[in-house]
Amino acid sequence: MTWEPGNQVEAERLEKLQRLRDDGVDPYPNRVQRTHTTAEAVAAFEAAEASGADPPVVTVCGRIVRRNIKGRASFMHIEDGAGRVQLFLRQDNLGDAVYDQVKEKALALGDFVQARGPMMRTRAGEVSVMATELALLAKALSPLPVIKEQVSEEGVRRFGAFTDPEERYRQRYADLAVNPDVREVFRTRARTVAAIRRFLDDEGFLEVETPILQPLYGGAAARPFITHHNQLHQDLYLRISFELYLKRLLVGMYDAVYEIGRDFRNEGVDRKHNPEFTQVEFYKAYIDYEGVMDLAERLVSGVAAQVTGSTRIVFQGHEIELAPPWQRVTLRAAIRERTGVDYAAHPDAASLRAAMRAAGLEPGDDATWGRLVDDMLGDYVEPHLIQPTFVIDYPRDISPLAKAKPGSPNLVERFEFFIGGLEMGNAFTEINDPLDQEQRFLEMGRLYAADDEEAHPVDEDYLRAMRYGMPPNGGFGMGVDRLVMLLTDQPNIREVILFPHLRDPDRDGAES
Repeated sequence: MTWEPGNQVEAERLEKLQRLRDDGVDPYPNRVQRTHTTAEAVAAFEAAEASGADPPVVTVCGRIVRRNIKGRASFMHIEDGAGRVQLFLRQDNLGDAVYDQVKEKALALGDFVQARGPMMRTRAGEVSVMATELALLAKALSPLPVIKEQVSEEGVRRFGAFTDPEERYRQRYADLAVNPDVREVFRTRARTVAAIRRFLDDEGFLEVETPILQPLYGGAAARPFITHHNQLHQDLYLRISFELYLKRLLVGMYDAVYEIGRDFRNEGVDRKHNPEFTQVEFYKAYIDYEGVMDLAERLVSGVAAQVTGSTRIVFQGHEIELAPPWQRVTLRAAIRERTGVDYAAHPDAASLRAAMRAAGLEPGDDATWGRLVDDMLGDYVEPHLIQPTFVIDYPRDISPLAKAKPGSPNLVERFEFFIGGLEMGNAFTEINDPLDQEQRFLEMGRLYAADDEEAHPVDEDYLRAMRYGMPPNGGFGMGVDRLVMLLTDQPNIREVILFPHLRDPDRDGAES
């Protein structure tokens, strides 16, 4: 298939591309000779200017983002990953052949160019490269979306044609090219991941990697993606959690392990959920969920301080303090306060469903007891948990991997934590009794229909590992995407995932 221009602008650019080739210009050369980024070039000039030294001669590269073509002297701004610099282009310096490319606009907005020359400051005071050489590096055949800037006392407001979120997600490359604020979100994301890794390394954890393709999914209540290995004639699952593999490593005599990576859940897509997402999970021997709470507080607040410079952030209009200590509330008290329903007084699904309806709630007709409890938490409690909050002590029935709370056999030592109205993570004092764990798996299996893919399957190999002896331990999982949402004040998870999953545009139905 040969690409055909989709509009007049693309047709004109394709024509200019051919004209350049006819003139002996390679519009996509192999070699580049950059000596400085734009930011380094400006810094080098300012240092020389301050010391009285001769201005440096630099070779810079970047995308043309602005042009001002005038007679025998013109200006361009080019942008690279480090910043922006102006090129001062004179016909006398460049020669007629190259300057004709400028004057005839053969070098268009969006093209990548290389410029060499001494640094200077124009009469308007702008640091620039006085180009003595100018070469095309890559011809852009499609114009980038038009983004305009309006400067006022309130600052710079960016607006233009490329504001539709779905189109931005589908063409993230164009979104990044024209929106520096979006580029900064993903720089913040990279700093966040690095800060998480640094914290856990400093705490003595070992970073490991566990299988993405698994013969049995587990570690969470979620529907998996299924694939097939042709040579082995084996159905496999994309992992929904790292948990059971990481805890196997505690059996293998590592005291503390973690992984940062992708999980995959074949579930709904909305502002808080993407089918593949980044998670950090850690497991540490010889601590319980109280110890995990301490680590969680220090991890999140420490990452925020490193990434943003403060433990105080603003998320969707709320000022949030991430420094410890965080507030704690039991799940039972949190739900009872917001709904008036005491789930502990209604031990089966039918009774709880009736109590919810009597309180004016809308329970699912086919939901299990545990799902009803989880729905009340998500629908009526979670949106109100703005300041960092540990919700602790969950029912045994919805926590198949958590250890029972001493003196309260129907409760387990589990917490979820919430910030900004978002569920951020989940943690337990982990079961290390293989016989207890086996019974929990079997009990959970009886609570779900036989064809319910969210049921937690019995993992015989994990039980075998436990029978070799597993130290007491605490475990933790947190969504990295949601933490980045908090730190960058983004209301939608798609704003912090470079290439989020989207519906097929040719199918009916709008994006969520």
